[in-house]
Amino acid sequence: MSTAKPARPISRYPVPDIAGLPEDIRARILKVQEKSGFVPNVFLTLAHRPDEFRAFFAYHDALMEKEGGLTKAEREMIVVATSGANECQYCVVAHGAILRVRAKDPYVADQVAINYRKADITPRQRAMLDFAMQVALDSQAVGDADFERLRGHGFSDEDIWDIGAIAAFFALSNRMANMIGMRPNDEFYLLGRVPRT
Repeated sequence: MSTAKPARPISRYPVPDIAGLPEDIRARILKVQEKSGFVPNVFLTLAHRPDEFRAFFAYHDALMEKEGGLTKAEREMIVVATSGANECQYCVVAHGAILRVRAKDPYVADQVAINYRKADITPRQRAMLDFAMQVALDSQAVGDADFERLRGHGFSDEDIWDIGAIAAFFALSNRMANMIGMRPNDEFYLLGRVPRT
């Protein structure tokens, strides 16, 4: 008797075959596969609409791969905290894995996803996540006092833009992932929890 789980679809929408994708998208997916050893489902599901795939990843990279006052781990913290609040399973699991790797901490992602206020993070990072959550869940209430609070923790106005933009961008991502029923890859669950062999 087999104990293997039955394969479940990774999206409510058709998932294109990699070989039939436009060259630029296929090349990007194959590069990610070479680096990580698997293709994250977000690449496959969003390739359903090539123009939107390109726009999504262009903005993703502009926010998440840049240099600035936020570390790459802090950028991932924002994604994990706000995705938890938006109940996006894909983004919590996938970006939780990336956060564990970038922070070199097997515990932080679970803590941030469940309740960042109790996580083992710095007061500066807690203030960053307070603002990110406000942008994600109550953006109409953002005011000058919120900026002043972040400046008091050493964030520049450009850093504050990044915090808000990441929270806003991933609010879109969370809603799309929830709508299409995007499933996290199994590989994400253990990534960054145990030393690589």
